[in-house]
Amino acid sequence: MISRRTFIQSLAATPLLPSLRAQETERFPPVRAITRGPKFHWFAYYDKQQFDPTNRFILANEVDFEHRSPKPDDLIRIGMVDLQDGDKWIELGESRAWNWQQGCMLQWVPGTVSTVMWNDRQDDHFVCHIMDVKTGSRRTVPHPIYALSPDGNWGISPDFRRLNDTRPGYGYCGVPDPNRDVLAPEDAGIWKTDMETGTQTLLLSLADVAKVPQPGGFSNGSKHWFNHLLVAPDGKRFTFLHRWRGEAEGKGWKTRQFTVGADGKDLHLLNPSGKVSHFIWRDATHILAYAGWDEQLWRFQVFEDKTNKAGVIEGMLPADGHCTYLPGNEWILCDTYPDAERNQKPYLFHLPTGRLRLLGKFQSPKEYAGEWRCDTHPRSSRDGKFACIDSPHAGGRQLHLIDLRSITG
Repeated sequence: MISRRTFIQSLAATPLLPSLRAQETERFPPVRAITRGPKFHWFAYYDKQQFDPTNRFILANEVDFEHRSPKPDDLIRIGMVDLQDGDKWIELGESRAWNWQQGCMLQWVPGTVSTVMWNDRQDDHFVCHIMDVKTGSRRTVPHPIYALSPDGNWGISPDFRRLNDTRPGYGYCGVPDPNRDVLAPEDAGIWKTDMETGTQTLLLSLADVAKVPQPGGFSNGSKHWFNHLLVAPDGKRFTFLHRWRGEAEGKGWKTRQFTVGADGKDLHLLNPSGKVSHFIWRDATHILAYAGWDEQLWRFQVFEDKTNKAGVIEGMLPADGHCTYLPGNEWILCDTYPDAERNQKPYLFHLPTGRLRLLGKFQSPKEYAGEWRCDTHPRSSRDGKFACIDSPHAGGRQLHLIDLRSITG
């Protein structure tokens, strides 16, 4: 196996980080709140496109309560903020299929100028709405979507009913999981949906993936589920996390990461370590992930698809965070969970120089914990000049815009 040090020189191309000067960490860039109370606002996950192609409109969810799990009748409002008109809130719709960590999968549809999508619940099933925000025209696909292809023509999704049972905060309530007592069902897994016709196909079942040998095997009574799906930038493959919990895991779980062709074939076990967290595609063949590998150390590492190669990104903070690349792939945008003082710290890391710049310290009160915590989940504008975060530091979760231009140039 290629060493991590050798591989990082050829793949990650990241020098060691010089000592971080204290004055650099305190020169925070400008930040402003772009939503306000009395209601609460957030976008949720970091790997969805929040900014429209012009970088004028920012999508967001609106809710009138915090600090508890959603109930079936709880709805959120869907809207967008106009950055060029006093941060005006423009309402677009509503949803009853949502959670605190990933909202309702609200996002701009790739390959379009003014089209958005979000998940909802109608009676006893989940659906996806597709709306043109300029004309107001809307249609509904009869299945929920987790991640879209780069051309917006198809989407993939796990079983949100099972997610609500296995990992509250990521699934949708209101529809019980018919396979709740089945450890690895054959009729549930990852579905592919044609966004024009609504036709849905089961690409991989949980039973299929549970049959892929795992070093050391699965513990007794392991229950399996899928989470965190993301399509590669060229649309040819996608990646997902396979998680399980048995007697040995207790209330925790273990995770391995796979990649697979867009047709559900050519399955590849990217990381069998049992230690995988947040990730993002860097390009069509490489994935940046916070994971254990080789010596089983949790670090940010670049994995090469369909190989056993991985290399640590030297200089990034060693703590878990939500990572994305700014356009051009020279800068990595990431964050941290609350530290001992309950501060969350989004930051930028410059790959060519190893320079790390904190973007601020955002207080997260102790009430924001567990399922209804408020991670910053930094998302960049299409041109990489701004980042948007969710944060409760000013009294309730709201959206805040950070100006990156003084750092990235």
